[in-house]
Amino acid sequence: MAVILLEALLALVILLGIVWWTMFAGRKRGELPASRLQGEAPPAPAVSPPPPAPPPPRDRP
Repeated sequence: MAVILLEALLALVILLGIVWWTMFAGRKRGELPASRLQGEAPPAPAVSPPPPAPPPPRDRP
C-alpha cells in the first residue's frame, strides 16, 4: 500500500514540475511590446476544398 501511495505522490510531483516548467518558461525578456504585435498581419485561414457532390439519385425498378 505504501508503494502505491509513494508512486502516486511521485507522479503528482512530476506533474506539478511539468506544469511549473511550462508555465514560467516564457521569453527571456518578457512579452513583445504591443506596438510590434499590432503591425503583424494575422495568419491567413487555411482554404479547404469543397466537399464532394452527393451521387445522383438512382431510379428504382
